[in-house]
Amino acid sequence: MKLLPIKEHLHENMEFTTNPACQDSLGMCVDFYKRTGFNPPWICYYVQVDGRLVAAAAFKGKPVGNKVEIAYGTFAPYQNQGIGTKIAGTLVQLARQTDPSLRITAQTVKEENYSTKILRKNNFVIVGTAMDEDNGEVWEWEYQASSQTHLQQRRT
Repeated sequence: MKLLPIKEHLHENMEFTTNPACQDSLGMCVDFYKRTGFNPPWICYYVQVDGRLVAAAAFKGKPVGNKVEIAYGTFAPYQNQGIGTKIAGTLVQLARQTDPSLRITAQTVKEENYSTKILRKNNFVIVGTAMDEDNGEVWEWEYQASSQTHLQQRRT
């Protein structure tokens, strides 16, 4: 699995513009950068597996208040194959490598679904609710480093 950065300007992303799977999300990411800024590694990515683009992933902006939010979505032909779980784990790993003190969060609609399963598999727990512009009240999740993770970090 490889994260391919979506660059700041549309003309810099020519490798994605002809891919039908990228049509909606590419413009959304470039517009998002115009509102929030382009702050690598806190950007949008496409996910490549075996040479194919299978998903989109992102940090929803740079950290604010020592907190960063992740987002991900697997393209329809590649759903239910464990890719979303790996993406969430990869985003957590990237955030922790960049700044181990960050609180890593995610949001989902208030119902059990594939996203809630993915987050639980990656040591996220519900910590409350939040208001989302598009979905109204949502569950707010936060990554909880396992004690094994803490032990591994102390050894390195």
